[in-house]
Amino acid sequence: MENIFLIGINTRSMLNSALKLNYNIFSTSYFSTSDTPKIKNQKIILEEKENESSGIFEDNFNSKDILDFSKDYINEADYIIPISGVSPSDFAKKDQKKILGSKKVSNIEDKFKFYKKIKDEFKTPETFLIKDVDEAIEISKNKPNVKYIIKPLKGSGGYNINLLNNDGSLQLNDGENYILQEYVHGINLSSSILGSKNSKKTIMNSRLLTENDFEKNNSFIYIGNILPLTNESIMRKVKDIDKINNDMIETSQKLAYEFDLIGSNGIDYILNKNGLYVIEINPRIQGTFECIEKSLQINMLDAHIKSCLNEPVEIPKAKYYAYKKIIYAPCRNKYSKIYLDNIYDLPHTGTITEKSEPLLTIIDKNTNFKELYEKVENSSRIVRNNLKNAD
Repeated sequence: MENIFLIGINTRSMLNSALKLNYNIFSTSYFSTSDTPKIKNQKIILEEKENESSGIFEDNFNSKDILDFSKDYINEADYIIPISGVSPSDFAKKDQKKILGSKKVSNIEDKFKFYKKIKDEFKTPETFLIKDVDEAIEISKNKPNVKYIIKPLKGSGGYNINLLNNDGSLQLNDGENYILQEYVHGINLSSSILGSKNSKKTIMNSRLLTENDFEKNNSFIYIGNILPLTNESIMRKVKDIDKINNDMIETSQKLAYEFDLIGSNGIDYILNKNGLYVIEINPRIQGTFECIEKSLQINMLDAHIKSCLNEPVEIPKAKYYAYKKIIYAPCRNKYSKIYLDNIYDLPHTGTITEKSEPLLTIIDKNTNFKELYEKVENSSRIVRNNLKNAD
């Protein structure tokens, strides 16, 4: 039996799928959620303890640490599947051969290189590589009617993205590289791609959700997805949903061939009156993983592995709507058990989650979109009403 190694910020959902397959499973995860399956070969960096804080993720997580922690698993693995938080380029060259997924990611993860590669063929926001905020302000003065955002050159999840305010008060992290990008206001969308050596196909389009969709603020942090993409799930008035879906399918498949995407990958877009803008590619299994499993009723890890090994994968039509919503802690709180049938990534009872850190995830499915949306939003309210302030 072959050894498969899952590594990333949170391997819970992958483990659940892997346990249904015929592999020896190894796993290293940063987070230790109480609902993560327990397996023999398992390492967890963040050991949550009662009455202790789980800290600030961005301050504590380092992909190098998780790789160093996993050297023995990397050596034992026949196959490695990096999840969010760990890049194929982080691995030694000898170990990159074991990776199941997209490996040529340097022109994808570097957002300015990505922009230069696609700007002449695809509609995408104008982008500049910048040294500091002063340079960003100077560039923006040439186009006073255009809004800009500043984002890290590398990164995902919508973290550390800020609107340029032109007053010089914005502070950037020392030692980190940034881009200045035209701010395109519109509807956030995403495509899930399944790529093999011989085939690249869009398996599902979804409505991508950020904090701004709920709080009406300037936060771009990823908060979930609703799929498949229909007139209902897009949650905005649009003229022709079939054309939107077809444009996304065509564009995503072109990009998949352009960047040789292998296995499960995601492509993010913004849609407005001017059309469909390509924002970025996430060259790894993406956050829609469980939603796609629930909607299509398939094992997405199995589909990912087969695609990477260039084996055929049959993708059925969607059977359900699926909705994923990440709940970020509105205050510093101590977790006590909440009795709902659609909550995942649960903290250990009695542990403290800091304000604005991810608390748990709501995931559900239904053939009726309105019923699904109402149930997830009701669960969201129940979670928030059950939070206990830890201060």
